[in-house]
This record gives sequence, C-alpha cells and structure tokens, in this order.
Amino acid sequence: MTSPRTTSKPCQPSPHSNAAADGASPRVNFKSCLPYLTSLAVLWAAFLFLEVLVRLTSGNAEFFSMGLIRIALASLAAAATIWALGVVVPRKKTIRIVAAAVLALFAVCAIAEICTFRFFGIYYQISYMLSMGNQIASNFAGEATGTVLGNWWVLPLAFAPTLLVVVFRTQVIPGNDSSARTIALTLAICLVSHVASIASCHVGGDFQYYTTEYTANSAIPRFGLMNSLRLEVQYALFGMPSLSVNDTGDLKKQEPEKPQTYNPNVTDIDFEALSTNAPNDTIRALDQYFSAQTPTSKNEYTGLFESKNLIFITAEGFSYKVIDPELTPTLYRLTHTGFVFDNFYQPDWTQSTTGGEFANMTGIIPTWVNGGTAFKASASNAMPYGLGTLFASRGYTVKAFHNNSYTYYDRHLTHPNLGYDYIGDGNGLELQNAGQWPASDLEMMQATIGEQINAYVADGTPFHTYYMSVSGHCNYGWCVNDMSDKNRAAVEDIDAPETIMAYIACQLELENALTYLMGALEDAGIADDTVIVLSPDHYPYAMTENSDVDYYAQFTGVDYGAMPTERYRNTLIIWSGSMDEPVEVDTPCSSVDIVPTLLNLFGFTYDSRLLSGRDVLATEFEPGKVSTAMNIVVFTDTGFGSSWITSAGTFEASTGVFAPAKGVELGDEAAYVAAVSDLARNRYSMARYLVQEDYYRHVFSNE
Repeated sequence: MTSPRTTSKPCQPSPHSNAAADGASPRVNFKSCLPYLTSLAVLWAAFLFLEVLVRLTSGNAEFFSMGLIRIALASLAAAATIWALGVVVPRKKTIRIVAAAVLALFAVCAIAEICTFRFFGIYYQISYMLSMGNQIASNFAGEATGTVLGNWWVLPLAFAPTLLVVVFRTQVIPGNDSSARTIALTLAICLVSHVASIASCHVGGDFQYYTTEYTANSAIPRFGLMNSLRLEVQYALFGMPSLSVNDTGDLKKQEPEKPQTYNPNVTDIDFEALSTNAPNDTIRALDQYFSAQTPTSKNEYTGLFESKNLIFITAEGFSYKVIDPELTPTLYRLTHTGFVFDNFYQPDWTQSTTGGEFANMTGIIPTWVNGGTAFKASASNAMPYGLGTLFASRGYTVKAFHNNSYTYYDRHLTHPNLGYDYIGDGNGLELQNAGQWPASDLEMMQATIGEQINAYVADGTPFHTYYMSVSGHCNYGWCVNDMSDKNRAAVEDIDAPETIMAYIACQLELENALTYLMGALEDAGIADDTVIVLSPDHYPYAMTENSDVDYYAQFTGVDYGAMPTERYRNTLIIWSGSMDEPVEVDTPCSSVDIVPTLLNLFGFTYDSRLLSGRDVLATEFEPGKVSTAMNIVVFTDTGFGSSWITSAGTFEASTGVFAPAKGVELGDEAAYVAAVSDLARNRYSMARYLVQEDYYRHVFSNE
C-alpha cells in the first residue's frame, strides 16, 4: 500500500515550526517560494534581454541613462503580469503558451524596430509598419528582405528567450498549487511593478515625449520598446493627449531687429475671434501660437516669377555630391546660375520619401499623426497653400507625375488634395521600358512635359508640373538597379567602390531627364518663362546601411561623427532662364522653407505665420537675434531632443554642443541656445497639431 501523495503549499508556514505551536507568527517556507521567485526572475530577464538588445543595436549614445531604469521596470511589469497569471490561473499549460506567444510577439516587434533603425536610422510605430506591409511587399520586397538578411544575427538572439521559455516551460510557469496568501502577494508585486514602471516615465524632463509629443522614434530611446508599444495601443484606442495653451511656452511676439521696409506677408485673420469659437483646447492653443508669430516681410524678390511656369521636382535619394561640371553639366548649370543655396538641408524626417515630399510640397514639418505620416493624415484636410490649388486658381494647367506605383504612400489621395491632376504607374503613365526597377526619370519626362509646353506655346496656357522621381532609388549595385546598369559606362573611370559608382550612375538618369527638359524648354523658346525647382526627398541613406562601411561618408569625404547634422546637407535648385545672374543665399534653410519662398517669388497672397518654414529671401533678422520669423533648420528628435541650425550656429542635440558660425558673437550663448531650442520644439510640435486638428479648415472655414 503506497502512501498518499502530499502537495507542499508554496509560501506556507512550516508545519514543524515551534513558533506556530506557541502562537507566534508563523515562519514562511522560502524554499517552497523559490520556484515562483525563479519564474519571475526568468521572465524579467527575458523581457529585459529584448529591451537591451534593441537599445544596444540602436546606436543610442546614452545607454546608461534614465531610459535604462525605465526599460528595467517596464520589463519587470510585463514579466510580473505573466507571472501573476501563472500563479492565479489553474491551467498552467495555457499560461505557458501565452508566455511563449507574448515573448515571440515582442521578439518580432524588437526585430522590426532593430532592422528599421539600422536601415532608416529611426524607429517606426508598429501600426505604421503593418499599414505599409502590402506596399512594401509588392514594391520593395527585395530591399526589405535584404535588410533582414543583412541583420540575420538579430533573429536567433531575439527568439532565444522564447525558445528558452518553451524548453524550460515547467520551470518558467511552475505547476504548484497556490494559496490565497501567495496569490495576494503575487498580485501586490504585479501592481507595484506597474505603478513603479509608469511612475518612472513621469520622472525627468522627457514627459512631453510620453504624452503630447509621443512617437515611437522619440519614445523608444527614452522609455523602451514595451512602454512605446503600450502608448501606441493606448493612444490608438483613446486618442492622443490634448494640447493646452501652457504647452506652447512663452509666446510673446518678437519684432524684427531691422526696420521693415516692406509690408509683411499676412492675411486678415482674427485669431481672437477664432480662439473664442475654437471647438477644443488644442485648437485654441494653436490660435494662440500662430497669432504670436512674427510674419516675414515681402522683399525685393516678391513677385519676381509671377505668371511664369513652374516645374517642381522632388528627386529620389539625391545628393549634392553628384553635381559635377563634366559628369552632370545640366545639374551644375541649374545650381550655379539661379538662386545658389549654400546652406540647404533636407533633414531626416523619420518618414523616408513621404516625409521629404510632404515638407517640399507643403512647407509643414512632417510629423507622426495618430500613428501615421503627416502626409497621409492631411489627405482629407483643408490645404489652402497646396501649390496645385494656388496655381490652378490662376488658370494654370496643374499636373503631378510619379514613375512608380501611383498608390504608393497614398499619393492618389494626398496629391489631388493639394490640387493636382495626379498620374503615376497604374493610372495613366506609360513608359517605354515598363518593368524596369527603378523606372527611368528620362522616360517619365519624355512622356509628359511635351503636352504642357505645347499648350503654352500654342495659346499661352501656363502650367505647373510636379514630378516625384524614382531613378535614384536604392539599392545601389550593378545587378540590383536597372538605372545604375543603364548608365554604368559613364562612371567606369571613377575609382570608387561599386556602391558609390552605382549610386552616381543611377542619379545620371535624373541628369538625363533634366537635360531633356532644358532642351525642350529652350527649343520652344520658353526657358525664360519657366522656373525649375528641385529638392531631394532625403539623402541616400541606403549607402550607410547593412554594411560596416559608411559609403555616404566615403562619397562626400565628410566625417559626420562630431557634426551629425552635416549628413543632411544638400542642395536646392530654384532657377529660371530669366535670371541675369546668380543670387547667393547663405541663410541656413531646409525643405519646409521652399513653399513660403515660392509663394513670395510668385507673388501669392499668403499668411507667413501659418507655415513651419519661412521665406529664405526675407532677411530682416540679424544672426544671433531670436525671432519667431527667423529661419531655423529643425531636425527630428532621435532621443536627445531636436538639433537645429540658424545663421548664428549649429546645435547638436546628441552632444549638447553649440558651434557658433564664423563671425557671429553671442552675448549670452546659453540663453540663445535655450530660446532657439524652444522655438524649434514649438515649430515641430505645432506642425503635428496643425495637421491632426485640420487647423486650416478652422482658420479658413468661411472661404
């Protein structure tokens, strides 16, 4: 006859305790608690390992910071939740499956963020990745696969915790029965860990990135992946926190340092009345913010291009280093005989092409709005300063073309909303060599520009034509890029690695398109009646990824270590055959300054306070003097705050160092840096709310 089986109750008083017999407090049998405590420790280590993996592979310079404490507490909270379920729920097998599934899902998210960061240099929200999944699979499957394969070593590391949990499942979720005291203690530890995790996010100076300025890119370096995912779900379900008037800081209006000899570029907006009737506090805060901005002035260039045709090109992956008098003579001519911009930047807006394109086309800083891009979020908004809309109001023929899938990045929604008759691959654009990747910019130009030119020559119908090019798209190699292979012979004498040679070769297709365009304009005799604008969407970031070599740094010959913002230096073309001589512009500027500059050059009536950018040609502000009308190149926060550049110097947020421009003396450098940092933050933040709240509809509701 066998003895009956007994089950030791965890965390119970010892049955042999003399204290219990004497009526004293019973001793806890810690040996019986050990499996449960081990379970918590293992789960905590598993989540923390994945958080640290993301942190290590992100290149975050401040590894040991408050963010490390936050990820440790968030990992403990996640582990405690599963641990508590393992204690409370009788069906241990089910909880073991849940534990493995949660860790596997978290591993997938970690892999996605690591690969995204290593390719783009930023983090994306998971919802955005999922929304782009079909488009990436159908258009850029090769690049996506290459990125994952290039970081293959991340996969086994990320899934290692899941594998260990599966193998040691009975140790991770023990099978012991639990007493009421054990359950109460477990739930208490779980609750405390969650409170501590959330409380840590409120400590320090990062709270705005946890609430009103949340994005995955700003949250992951500061709060970790777990907290970022939690916030993403929370804000998707319940909406982002509202902006209050206190969030805009000191908005005292500042006047120009020099006397204004020209009238300001403003319209008659009664912000006080708008604020009184504002539907919510966020829009009321926007009214206060924009009313406090100092407008830029009209200037000697106001109306210089009025009534001329406009051809605007956003050039895929373009870099100023391609420009060469012999290899790219048309680009060289356009950048040296029109407005010559010596300090132009196309910042990393964390949204690849669609971010750069939005900045180029709207004059608004691209931000993340409810988990999506600003451009997509604006697709149903009132956009009164869309160039298509404005030029159409003057009787222009207005068209936009793109030689890739017409629905990619939802351009079939965004571009018509800016006033364009939009045509791309799949809704009317036919190229001679369909199926090439990337497609030919030259063939797009040949197939489209003749109709506008002929109409202008025949009956004087002016035109504004917008192009989003694609020939310069990655990847860069002879076997993976048809444009590189097409123009290979032209770069064979260049002594450089294949990546650099292939990059230059594919950009020669843009040169070929511009050469064709210039020839067509000059043959028709209308070069003097036409303005050409060209701006990149972003620098060729693919030259820096999936390799131990920074080919872009090698290509440009610049060491970006001390000055990360220099990586985004580029060029802007604003050219017309009517210009007798070049105009040098040394004011630091960026892509959001293009639209306000063009509105002034073409003599449009607009309110300069309502855009993120400023007219680069309005120069009534002295370097070193802070004004809301000044040009600021604002860079997206990557975990350190926003870097920025003004005429007075460059502030690198990652190092906290301000480098004054030559010849500029600041009376109080710290005060200047603090004031401009506030301006930069406000411009970035207000750009998001402008789109999120459809603010232009509020302002222009009666028009």
